[in-house]
Amino acid sequence: MALLTVDPEKCARDGICVAECPARIVELADKESFPSLIEGGEEYCINCGHCVAVCPRGALSLETMAPEECLPVQRGLLPSAEQVDHFLKSRRSIRAYKKQPVDEELLRTLIDVARYAPTGHNSQTVHWLVIDGVEQVKALAALVIDWMRTAIDANEEIAQWLHFDRVVAAWERGTDRILRGAPHLVIAHGPEDFPPTQTSCTIALTYLELSAYAHGLGTCWAGYFHRAAVVYEPMQKALALPKGHITCGAMMIGNPKFKFHRIPLRNDARITWRRG
Repeated sequence: MALLTVDPEKCARDGICVAECPARIVELADKESFPSLIEGGEEYCINCGHCVAVCPRGALSLETMAPEECLPVQRGLLPSAEQVDHFLKSRRSIRAYKKQPVDEELLRTLIDVARYAPTGHNSQTVHWLVIDGVEQVKALAALVIDWMRTAIDANEEIAQWLHFDRVVAAWERGTDRILRGAPHLVIAHGPEDFPPTQTSCTIALTYLELSAYAHGLGTCWAGYFHRAAVVYEPMQKALALPKGHITCGAMMIGNPKFKFHRIPLRNDARITWRRG
């Protein structure tokens, strides 16, 4: 099967697929022709599916996907701009969780949504590690505390800047300021030698975070944990990621213990306009 096929009964030869192809490998040779790949186009296709998704008549298929295999966009399910604005402004980082775990199928649903996040060159190289259960999450938090103690002893600048001494003291009093007693920790990782990996994972985690909020769950970016996972060898051994992979971010997730009733104030946006 060819990489790109066109149903001549459906194609209107309107050029929409040509205009939307990110790699610019689809062309209309003339008004009488149907869309086709440029010479050598197969080499440059990133399999994003834009040509399949944008055609209003479902006339194009890729070797890897046909229009009937793709979910239709349901306009009636899309929120209004006002609803999206309020949704984003009202999202809060949650640091107090109920003990009850999140259903595994719901966690799978969140990750399934997150896999639709954009990735560099449509690489889709984001991998997921889910740490399930309060005790397992707490064991990783203890490793972060161990790392903090070594940073304090070495008088590292980050230890002073982020007041590791206070975090460690809280831990010793029985308060977890690392992973906050969350029942789950979701870690995004990918190939270290692929430049877009970090950005792709960060965007995917953001999708996960927003999907979780839509499902009534709470999340919080695990910054202390992420730093330890990057620099602390015992943590890296505990995670046992595939060879060549790095941790690119992590998120606590669970049922929020409390509800927020107001949107706190934030600084005004700092904008510089440059107009021609």
